[in-house]
Amino acid sequence: MTARPLRVTWVQPEDLVGHELRQAAEDGRDASGIARRWRAAGGGAAPDRAGASAAPADPSLRPLAEALLDELAALPGPLDDTEPTGLTEIRALCAQQPAQQPSLTVRHNGLVPRLEAAWLGRAVGCLLGKPVEKLPLEGIRALARATGNWPLTSYFTQTGLDPTVAARYPWNRRSRATSLAENIDGMPEDDDLNYPLLGLLLLERHGPGFTTADVARLWLEELPAGRTFTAERVAYRNLLDGIEPPATARYRNPFREWIGAGIRADVYGWTHPGDPAAAAALAWQDATLSHTANGVYGAMFIAAAMAQAAGGRADVHGALRAGLAVIPGRSRLAAAVRFAIAAAEEEPTGTPDGFATVADRLHRAFGHHHWVHAVPNAALLAAALTHAEGDFTGAICRAVSGGWDTDSNGATAGSLAGLLADRPAALPERWTAPLRNRLATSIGGLDGIGFDALARRTAALTAPAAPPAKHRPPTDRRPAP
Repeated sequence: MTARPLRVTWVQPEDLVGHELRQAAEDGRDASGIARRWRAAGGGAAPDRAGASAAPADPSLRPLAEALLDELAALPGPLDDTEPTGLTEIRALCAQQPAQQPSLTVRHNGLVPRLEAAWLGRAVGCLLGKPVEKLPLEGIRALARATGNWPLTSYFTQTGLDPTVAARYPWNRRSRATSLAENIDGMPEDDDLNYPLLGLLLLERHGPGFTTADVARLWLEELPAGRTFTAERVAYRNLLDGIEPPATARYRNPFREWIGAGIRADVYGWTHPGDPAAAAALAWQDATLSHTANGVYGAMFIAAAMAQAAGGRADVHGALRAGLAVIPGRSRLAAAVRFAIAAAEEEPTGTPDGFATVADRLHRAFGHHHWVHAVPNAALLAAALTHAEGDFTGAICRAVSGGWDTDSNGATAGSLAGLLADRPAALPERWTAPLRNRLATSIGGLDGIGFDALARRTAALTAPAAPPAKHRPPTDRRPAP
């Protein structure tokens, strides 16, 4: 019997070159000469949806791949001035930081229920998207239609599914056993929940003054390497190789503008109700371990939107405006979010069926990006929340039915819509009951924890919004070398 080759995903140089070439094309670096050399040597394009090519590359390609990755990193970037990564530079490109809500009393009786709704909403939205993660848009629609669940209104099911459709669009292999409607028994483990748990531990151990190095140490102590993907796995590998932040985000990391930092951002907004700028700064501190530019902006955008919604005074539109206010207005991510909001507002029916035309429009505009890239996913998230007017079921179903990173978008949409719903009882029971108030995780000491307990622990960390100051100089704090 021939042993199957070990395919170590997301870190093998011969797989990373194709992704870095794609990243170079997206951020305007001329890598045509490098691309020709790679193809002439027998190198392939980036794997379309998986983290590694289907078959191992010729071992002789690895030294060349490593050399080309370094050459690609040295290419000048024409967007560096409009899409910086430093916090001071980011703030300088923002027209105006969002206003605080200084009169907010954060420890009022409604805070814990609001946070429980956010935790639950994040789990529900993630669970809805898990079975169809990695599938193309037409596959998601075909599966939903074949089971009488289109427009999407409930968890995906295998019941009644035409075998021909099932064969053409197979469920996500890892999620099928735990995330189809007939199989759900508690919230299964997912990185979209693991990272908020890590954010909770981070704030419990270090408070809001944590550094990026504190995030790195927490990962090494509490996050199994096999539970990391894309940019996070590269950053983890870099840490083990002795590379320190912020270089961990750049060194041979073609995924640095993907969605990963965005799924780590919610907790910073949840714990800073009424202070989007402070939430965005903490998201930046976390994100720069593994991400740069638009990858960081995605996290800041989400954290600020969450903070605005957590304050209890904003609608979904105000939350999205607060998110846009903390990122450079000329960045690709900000432009994509504005485009998506306009597309959602221009759709005349406001119905789930009508949103399909919005999703199609977004795929035409941003489909050249990888399906995990921050730019298209931020656009879809904003469009789904806008079109649904923040309604919980409408938001998560639109976010998931729009494709791309379905579980991550569903999770973030559910989190923000949960905050707006204000309490767990406002979330339909058909969504929350199957979770049984139980979350599975490999993060130490938290497996099986309830969402009510998570809400209480999160509320204990909530910081009041500071009174407005005449001048609050930006900080760009980095861990000491």
